[in-house]
Amino acid sequence: MIDPTEPPEVQIERQARIIAALIRRAGRQHEVSTSAYAAFQSAMALQGQVWAKTRDLERASSELETLRFDRARTQKNLADALSVLDGGFALFEDGRLHVCNDLFARLLPDISGRIVPGLPLETYLDLAAGSDHLVGREGRDGVRADDGGDLATFVVELSGDRWFQFSRQRTSASSLVILLTEITGIVRANRLEKDALIDMQAHYLQAAFDNMAIGIATFSRAGGLAIHNDRFRDLLGLPARLVRTGTPFADVLTFLREKGLIAAMELEGIDGWPLKLRRRSGLRARLRHAGGWVLDLHVHLLPDRGFLVDITDVTLEHRATEVLEKEVEARTRDLTEANRRLTEQSRLQSRVKDELRVAKEAAEAAVSSKTRFLAAASHDLLQPINAAKLLISTLEDMSRGGDLASMVTRLQDTFTSVETLLHALLDISRLESADAALTPQDVCLGPLMEAVTEDQAPLAAKKNIRLDVVPSSVWVRSDQRYLLRSIQNLVVNALQYTETGRVLVGCRRRGDRVVLQVWDTGVGISLSDQVRIFQEFTRAGNAAPDTGIGLGLSIVERTCRHLGHNLQVRSSPGEGSVFSIEMTRAEAGEVPARRPAVSETGELDVLALVVENDADVLFATVSKLESWGASVFAATSTAEALGLLRDAAMAPDIVLVDYQLDGTDNGLETIRAVRDFAGQDVPAIIVTADRSPALIVEGARENVTVLPKPVDLARLRRTIVRSGGADGADAAPDESRL
Repeated sequence: MIDPTEPPEVQIERQARIIAALIRRAGRQHEVSTSAYAAFQSAMALQGQVWAKTRDLERASSELETLRFDRARTQKNLADALSVLDGGFALFEDGRLHVCNDLFARLLPDISGRIVPGLPLETYLDLAAGSDHLVGREGRDGVRADDGGDLATFVVELSGDRWFQFSRQRTSASSLVILLTEITGIVRANRLEKDALIDMQAHYLQAAFDNMAIGIATFSRAGGLAIHNDRFRDLLGLPARLVRTGTPFADVLTFLREKGLIAAMELEGIDGWPLKLRRRSGLRARLRHAGGWVLDLHVHLLPDRGFLVDITDVTLEHRATEVLEKEVEARTRDLTEANRRLTEQSRLQSRVKDELRVAKEAAEAAVSSKTRFLAAASHDLLQPINAAKLLISTLEDMSRGGDLASMVTRLQDTFTSVETLLHALLDISRLESADAALTPQDVCLGPLMEAVTEDQAPLAAKKNIRLDVVPSSVWVRSDQRYLLRSIQNLVVNALQYTETGRVLVGCRRRGDRVVLQVWDTGVGISLSDQVRIFQEFTRAGNAAPDTGIGLGLSIVERTCRHLGHNLQVRSSPGEGSVFSIEMTRAEAGEVPARRPAVSETGELDVLALVVENDADVLFATVSKLESWGASVFAATSTAEALGLLRDAAMAPDIVLVDYQLDGTDNGLETIRAVRDFAGQDVPAIIVTADRSPALIVEGARENVTVLPKPVDLARLRRTIVRSGGADGADAAPDESRL
């Protein structure tokens, strides 16, 4: 019946009502009861309950009195604590003032009478914001502002130069505390410190202003002097009376004009500067002072429509400028003269350039003409040389063992030198137009090295030198014809400069590069000669007189330079030499099968058809073939050759034909006609002075071996033997590409 959580006064009131009800009930039971014992029992029970309730009531009354005493003491302690606070304090509960201290109530005297418990928070804020003792709109706006946050702090100024920090803080959903903390001392101390800093800065500024290198003065909107520094007075030479505050700008100009300190014409128009400044933000002028110095005068408009004048001494700059201008004038005259001379030289150089261009065109035309001449004359040059070579070889065979053998041998050696020189000259001529002569492609080194060593084997045997080649299947990127010529020149050079010992040809792989090397045990080359041996007509200092004319290594150097190969030599006198050609490695292709050795002696049991329009070459070729034991049909044209075959009613075992015949006739047409007549792919060899790549390509397409004139007789014999009348395509790489 009694809730122990309710306030004591409520519990006591309920207990009193319960006791009264019990007493009334006991009275009613006594009246209606007829049994004395039952009445006595009821009275005793009722008395016990009354005593118990009375004790509870007395205990509750005691507790209530204790609570009232504690509450009074707590309120007194709170009042005492609030009274000793340095700032104002107020607690609002449920939007109304619950308690505050005296400072909070008396802070604003004109509203202090209305600061009482129960005052709504909004009413208090409106009263405070409207107080006459609150200074400044910012403070009033801060008091009214309510951003809905739990904490708000701002500073307000009160009359009498008093400053308070106004803080609002919510302690719970229904409680708000307002604290008023006086910060007057802090504000005044900051103000004093700020004033001291401003004064100090003013002193610094004044000191800097007085010691500036330029003169400065400010004038009011009316034209009166406001402030100035000593430099302003010194630069203009003004007396003290003209630098007092309020002196008109016009008086300063009048003094300067009358005293002649500044030329009147230079001051002309400056009187109207204050008016001009209304349309322009700045003006300037350069003045010459009577004291000998030059001044730059600048006038700037100020925000209050006054103006600032600054004066700079530019005497040294002006003098330097004058000197510089004089130097510029002198330099201009010099440059003008130099330009005139350069123009004249330019005209002269242009004339010389035109002459050089004409000379260059003439030289290029001469080189082109020489190249065309060599190309055109190669056939006419090589034809008689080829015939002579064949005749000398035949003569050597016929005179072997006779009295003329030694003379024929000397004739053969002399002719070989002429042939070598002619080959070298033709190679150099072609390399001068390398773009057209060189055709890089993937080349297998093995067959090239074997072909060279096979060709030079007779020379090595004659000198009793061991010539070896290391077999290889590596491929490189190069021009097959000129690479073969380079290897041949290096091997021949090694054989010429080696008296005893060995010459070795091989190659090494170094990553994506391949190095072809020719080793010899010859006389060696000194370090000084290694630099110049690749020049035309140059030989090593220790070379024998009959070791060539010095063109072979030059051709190798030109070939490697055009193909991008790296040519090197390593040698020591008396220890031999190593020549190296470093090339880019290529993807491996199909390696031609190595051919079996062919005997240089024995009879050639073949029927050969020789077609040559030059009678001397035809006679020499027929004689040489017959000396080898071959049967020969000789003709000067395709038609004559077909006529011979029809008369004989038989096909030849092999066809040897010159490419350039009379008129439009050529060797390829002859070969096609003979093969049509024979009804089979008759082996064929074109012996020609035409070394164009196009002919080689065409010959390969027609399954024809192409040999250059003057023909190498050993190679010609090997080619005939290997053809055997069976397959003309089965020719060594050097035989088809030289």
